[in-house]
Amino acid sequence: MNDTSRDMMDFEHALMDNLAEEITVGSVVEGTIAAIHGDVALVDIGGKSEAVLDRTELDELGTGDPVEVVVVSVEDEVRVSRRLALEQRSKEKLGEALSNELPVEGKVVGRRKGGFDVTVAGMRGFCPASHISDLRSDDLDQHLGKTYRFKILEYSAEDRKLVLSRAALLREEKEQARREAWERLEVGAVVDANVRSLTDFGAFVDLGGVDGLVHVTEISHRRVGNPRNVLEEGQPVTVKILDIDREKNRISLSIKQLEKDPWSDVGDTFSVRAPFAGVVVRKAPFGAFVELAAGVDGLLHVSQLPPGLELEDPTLEVGQEISGWIREVDPENHRIGLTLREVPDHDPWERVEMRYQEGQTVEGVVENGSDFGVFVELEPGISALIPASELGQDRNVDPRTVYEPGATVAAKVLSVDPERRRISLSVRAQQRDLERQEYLQHMDRGNNPSGGSAMTGFGAQLRAALEKKD
Repeated sequence: MNDTSRDMMDFEHALMDNLAEEITVGSVVEGTIAAIHGDVALVDIGGKSEAVLDRTELDELGTGDPVEVVVVSVEDEVRVSRRLALEQRSKEKLGEALSNELPVEGKVVGRRKGGFDVTVAGMRGFCPASHISDLRSDDLDQHLGKTYRFKILEYSAEDRKLVLSRAALLREEKEQARREAWERLEVGAVVDANVRSLTDFGAFVDLGGVDGLVHVTEISHRRVGNPRNVLEEGQPVTVKILDIDREKNRISLSIKQLEKDPWSDVGDTFSVRAPFAGVVVRKAPFGAFVELAAGVDGLLHVSQLPPGLELEDPTLEVGQEISGWIREVDPENHRIGLTLREVPDHDPWERVEMRYQEGQTVEGVVENGSDFGVFVELEPGISALIPASELGQDRNVDPRTVYEPGATVAAKVLSVDPERRRISLSVRAQQRDLERQEYLQHMDRGNNPSGGSAMTGFGAQLRAALEKKD
């Protein structure tokens, strides 16, 4: 052997000795996949010869790709494992996540008694069923195959024990979002949100960490009987913040205030004495409310029903379409008065005091009665009230039973108020007048020289007193 060959052998032995010192079983080393032959892959880890890696551990890796491996044998050949390297790295990450309370990502791969199997960084863990969500649900299978973020409750690398909770992480995230939401929300702000739940009295809306309530009266200008008829859970909505009570954790919201007020155009759309058509939307003891347009209701008072038509009539039930005429339009106070009686082409209340004066005897048609009196139509568009005390009946008599609708009644005018458009009548005063006239006529007949008995002194005095009172 010449000197050159001897020197080369000494170099190779020295290189192998250094390599043996650096590469020991359990070492984690970086390498590159040099070649793939049959069931193995050769990994260049910086030594004289490549390390051997089982091909099944390559997964998606190929020739030239970097790879991290763990040395498992250095006897006849250097053998390495990528799986053990991944496990080692996973243990480090899981330990770090547990120590720093960092969330980890895991996939729900199976379900067993009491909970779910979840893989995190190549390691199988367990999530109790009560920790898979912060919301109750009977459909637990919906979580299978899903990838979620979890909080590590317990981890032991030696025992290969990993317990996870998604619910705990969700609660922490919601609490953080709630704190941030309370800091940014303010009265008057307009916020994009989502309907979280619906009740009979309104909609609870998620403002991004905190819930607010849209009361049923603030959902729309149009009357809403049940929020479920116009909104759905999960529906995106834009709301305006009306009030914030941080002490009670309450936020009042409105959808309606972001919409155009339908009453702003009422003065241009509806006019007095014009015909209307609408749907009865609700009823009260004093009348029926009729929807004339979205968000615009008119009142059909009981005094404006045709004689003989009662408020309980089937044609006036909720949902029925009716038509008539408009009596009054007051956009400022959101009021429209309606009538089912044909109205004249002019205002009948103009110079009404010229046609009706106090003490005058008038005749009218009974419209309907109420607990406080009877309404009488004197002419189209002019209705008067006979108070219960002026019906000439006992106090315990119900005014509604005194006259049938459509009957003609004579009464005396008590007062005329053109500004308030009110006329009061009295049947009792009219009856007193009739009785007085009959008595005077009787007395006149008694004092007639052509026949009958002469008037007594008392009769003359009574007549004089009555005439004086008149």
